[in-house]
Amino acid sequence: MKEILLILILQLIYVPILTLRTIFLVKGMSMYASVFGFVEALIYVFGLSLVFSGDQSTWAMIVYAVGFGIGIILGSYIESRLAIGYTTFLVNLMTKNEELINRLRQEGFGVTVYYGEGRDSARYRLDILTKRSREEELLSFIEEYEPRAFIISYEPRKFKGGFLLKSLKKQKPKKQIKEQGPSSK
Repeated sequence: MKEILLILILQLIYVPILTLRTIFLVKGMSMYASVFGFVEALIYVFGLSLVFSGDQSTWAMIVYAVGFGIGIILGSYIESRLAIGYTTFLVNLMTKNEELINRLRQEGFGVTVYYGEGRDSARYRLDILTKRSREEELLSFIEEYEPRAFIISYEPRKFKGGFLLKSLKKQKPKKQIKEQGPSSK
């Protein structure tokens, strides 16, 4: 029974580490990814050796799989709490809402406004780059001022210059800021 519990605990550690390793790798943070990969491999080999070395190998395999599933939920939760990286929001509006634009800028969001033509009328598009940790805050401002806005978001891989990097440079010493953003390591 101790081995079965140990297998479950190992999976609850292993899978979140696997999740974080993958995320760091995708975001170009290879040093963090390699450290997580090393720990992940140790836990994986140790866990599998427990699964295949006992009299209760069927139960061990089931617990291993259950731990994997629960670990995915745990890893996703940890990743969402860390909110590593940046998100770009494209916000389409029917009118140029100066009140929303000014409020976003007052709150520290960099906003670029574009004019365009939609099918039926003029449209205004706001491009907003923000840290992932501020996504919900940004969405609540948009919802407050423009509940019918059409919003698309995506994660940029690289960026250079602009309002966000200038504001980050004011907060941290210059040698810690890279011009290519978070994925240039």
